[in-house]
Amino acid sequence: MSRIEDVAQAAGVSTATVSRALRGLPKVSDSTRAKVLKAAADLQYVASPTASSLASGKTHVVGVVVPYVTRWYFAHLISGASEVLREQGFHVLLFDVGDEGPHRALLLDSRMLFKRVDAVLILSLRLHDAERELLRRLNVPVVTVGVPDDDWPCVRIDDYETTRQATEHLIGLGHRHIGYVGGDTVPSMDFPTPADRARGFRETMQRHGLTVSAHSVVMGDWTAVSGREVGRELLARPDRPTAVVAASDELALGVLAAARELGLAVPADVSVIGIDDHEMADLNGLTTVAQPVVEQGRMATQLLLSAVAGHDLGHEVATVPTRLVVRSSTAAPPASAAAVAEPVRASAR
Repeated sequence: MSRIEDVAQAAGVSTATVSRALRGLPKVSDSTRAKVLKAAADLQYVASPTASSLASGKTHVVGVVVPYVTRWYFAHLISGASEVLREQGFHVLLFDVGDEGPHRALLLDSRMLFKRVDAVLILSLRLHDAERELLRRLNVPVVTVGVPDDDWPCVRIDDYETTRQATEHLIGLGHRHIGYVGGDTVPSMDFPTPADRARGFRETMQRHGLTVSAHSVVMGDWTAVSGREVGRELLARPDRPTAVVAASDELALGVLAAARELGLAVPADVSVIGIDDHEMADLNGLTTVAQPVVEQGRMATQLLLSAVAGHDLGHEVATVPTRLVVRSSTAAPPASAAAVAEPVRASAR
């Protein structure tokens, strides 16, 4: 195993110059830096990360706090973040909350973070007060994704707008009896997304003078399996809706499965629209409101590294636009349903 002294001897410089050159610090000429890099490559020298962090005060590690590491949305956020971190020579220290029931334990403490991370990225999670106070005391940069915060910058989409777009699309096709498959709020996570998306659906319906009955709204746990279960409950009713807005594509894919099991044709008997643009959405012809999940992970990480470099980001909230992607799962309602809805359209004008 080569040592820093070996690199210094091969390059004809001091060990201090080798250290500065390899860390990209100033006061090293381009020609000297090139010699050091060549010598290090020839000798297959790898600097000790512990020694480097002691010398620079930087660990080149970013802590990423995530509720569910295996779920599609969070996995894609992590993918975008990891891509940027790798490009900039940083590593990831992952804090996975997981499903700990209604009262999760404190995830972050000083032993986990002190002198171990240069910054923290929080993915769609509200922290406990004690965790927030810890991050303030440690004075490390923090950026959030999906959850606007008074203290830190945030990258997000407008969740209210996603269901507004989805519901307007169905109403524009002529649907008046529209159901909603939402995602439950997990008490221990305190996500704002479920409430914002449900509100976007309800208020859009109300603006058009359309009724949202109690039995036309069902709640799942954001997975396709639960979407199938609650979708079957919704679509098996004798007064089933002619269209369904699902709070995520995974829920919508479950609704598509429920429709098939009940012998309903999509979109001839029922239209279905989701949110996200999951990879499986295109394969299943699912109309959706697309959000750039990987790009949000990239954007948030770029902001975070900018803060690590000393730039003051303030409390900026970057809202990423979404877009309607129309595929084969939505169409005008059956003629009989449209005829019944005529009086509703007249009264809404």
